[in-house]
Amino acid sequence: MVVDVQERLAAVMAYRDQVIANIRRLIGVARLLQLPIVVTEQYPSGLGPTVPELRELLAGETFLEKSTFSCCGIEPFLAELQRLQAQKLLVVGMETHVCVLQTVLDCLAAGYLVHVPNDAVCSRFTNDWRTGLARLAAAGACVTTTETALFELLERAGTDEFRAARTWIMAR
Repeated sequence: MVVDVQERLAAVMAYRDQVIANIRRLIGVARLLQLPIVVTEQYPSGLGPTVPELRELLAGETFLEKSTFSCCGIEPFLAELQRLQAQKLLVVGMETHVCVLQTVLDCLAAGYLVHVPNDAVCSRFTNDWRTGLARLAAAGACVTTTETALFELLERAGTDEFRAARTWIMAR
């Protein structure tokens, strides 16, 4: 899941470039493995579209518009998770302590296993980011890193997928 990585929001984020680079890496490997990607945009008429660095990789995906902070607050999101028969979610995006947090808490309550790479989510202020991650971990989310998530998705070295993913793994 890519939550609200939008132009006007991203412009004021701490660690913006690092976070977007890590999200790109995760999207690249997800595409390679043909994993579904769900993308949301919070009030796009006010916060702008998804940043161009990600939009190019997300061509062909449906962008779900929302005004609720939790993605679970909109029916199309819930319907998409059901359609995909999702059980595990990897959640990245903005802001850690608002939309990411509320989405993950709702997904955990609904029975999903949720992973959140700490270097693929951000907030404007470091204290909000840290507090959001602490709440996520306390609630039962697996707070991890992009590198760990990439290797868990790939599972083993020496495969065609691993060789194809090396460019994404090495990207920084």
